[in-house]
Amino acid sequence: MNSNGDTRGVTVRLERIGIVRQGRDGEKAEILRDASFSARSGEITAIVGPSGGGKSSLIRLINRLNEPSSGKVFLDGEEIASIDPLLLRRRVAMVLQKPFMFEGTVLSNLQRPFLYRQEPLPVAESHDIRHVMELARLAPALIERDSRTLSLGEQQRVSLARALITRPQVLLLDEPTSALDRPTADRLAATFHDICRSQLLTVILVTHDLRLAGRIADYLLYLEGGRILEEGRAEELLSRPRTAELRRFLAEPLEKEP
Repeated sequence: MNSNGDTRGVTVRLERIGIVRQGRDGEKAEILRDASFSARSGEITAIVGPSGGGKSSLIRLINRLNEPSSGKVFLDGEEIASIDPLLLRRRVAMVLQKPFMFEGTVLSNLQRPFLYRQEPLPVAESHDIRHVMELARLAPALIERDSRTLSLGEQQRVSLARALITRPQVLLLDEPTSALDRPTADRLAATFHDICRSQLLTVILVTHDLRLAGRIADYLLYLEGGRILEEGRAEELLSRPRTAELRRFLAEPLEKEP
């Protein structure tokens, strides 16, 4: 929902989310406070902010890798607490910062979601496999390669294809380019952008890379100290920040950590 209450095209909605965790010393720490935002189909929503501000904790709520202490998360108007986590993760897929490859070929990695669901495994020539390979811009010749011998950029693309093969509505990206060199990161970012538009996915991206956010994000959230301090169209926020916190963050991009 935007500032005027328009919910058209909204796929994901978070309402007044709070996360409180107990530390090793027994003291309670507030990770997120009263965080609310919406993300739309066919758009990339980027979440930026200092390290330790709660970005990854926030995104992990959307497929129930984390649970909120307060507030609600909705997918197409349905509260996700009522959805079986395994079913939810077919609809809300995640690509992590460091791609994990299962032992075996690229094909066996792409078959893994079907194995978990105890469904027939698609063969290399199937539409599902060919489609996600094309979407992730993976060369067909890679299908029989040992996945763990691929470059880091190729592994990240396999991870993306594996997420897409469940035909999700929402794609969560948690620092997906931070371990890549700039040219590889730029190519992968272009892939995210094209997939978002062509598949009408709701893409939510956590990144410390302001350059990346500026290039591909439609909507931007600035999160610091567990609170969303600014949100709006990405181009506007990056060029005309309203808060002192975001202005300071934009002025010191080289000091940001993943």
